[in-house]
Amino acid sequence: MNPFELLKNAGAIQQQVKQLQEEMGTITATGSAGGNMVNVTVNGKMEIVGIHLDPIAVDNRDIPMLQDLIIAAHHDAMEKVQEAMKEKLGPLVSGMPGLNI
Repeated sequence: MNPFELLKNAGAIQQQVKQLQEEMGTITATGSAGGNMVNVTVNGKMEIVGIHLDPIAVDNRDIPMLQDLIIAAHHDAMEKVQEAMKEKLGPLVSGMPGLNI
């Protein structure tokens, strides 16, 4: 892309970036682990916004297993939210250098 075109369209690009940031806040995905015993919900800003634990997963004798399940559910949620971002925002950022999702 021509750098002069970028400068000429700086206002439009700035507006698109602002729209991207707003869109990312609305994307959420929930990942699960342990046969749905642990669910982690992540937003498009890569923040954990919710954790649900099935009571059967909470065994104070096996805290390391629960910690592993939470991490696995978080990874699953992150993959899903990244895929949702690609689907939702991909067309908007295509052709914009450095913003390929």
